[in-house]
Amino acid sequence: MPSKKPPLLPAEVLKRVLRVARFDGTSVLVVATAFAFGSAVLHDVHGTIVSLLVAGAGAIELHGAGILSHGEERGLRWLVTAQVYLMFVMLTYVMYSLQHVDIAGFRDLLRSTAASMAMPTGDLRQAVAQSGVSMDDFLRASYEFFYLLVGLATVVFQGAMGIYYARRHAAIAQAVRQG
Repeated sequence: MPSKKPPLLPAEVLKRVLRVARFDGTSVLVVATAFAFGSAVLHDVHGTIVSLLVAGAGAIELHGAGILSHGEERGLRWLVTAQVYLMFVMLTYVMYSLQHVDIAGFRDLLRSTAASMAMPTGDLRQAVAQSGVSMDDFLRASYEFFYLLVGLATVVFQGAMGIYYARRHAAIAQAVRQG
């Protein structure tokens, strides 16, 4: 029978949480900033604003990691808040996108993606035509499915990250008290 590993020491839990927070915060900040620049270049005001709001979540998480690394337990609240804030921004964006379906923009995106990847689009058009669904109906359903997946992924990932941070509160508090 395999022996069970002993629980991590509070100092190790703190070290791991800081590593995760710095990686996640930096990743969110860098990727969202890149999307903000890309959206700005394309004159997509909504995309730029949302990307900048998402980048803010990365900055909040990095701020919390900084506070925590200086031995202040309140930094953990910033880490959890960053996840809740990011979830709120993304779900608001998903709801907005589902209420303002842009089939023409989605069609252009699919067309440019297929062209850049050298994917044949004739097969897709033929399959859609044979199914008895119009191309616009297919695109609308695909658009809605995509944004529902984005919403689901957001809830799962940000929820898991928030729970990850919150469940380590006792160990982090102990590590901070021990200095």
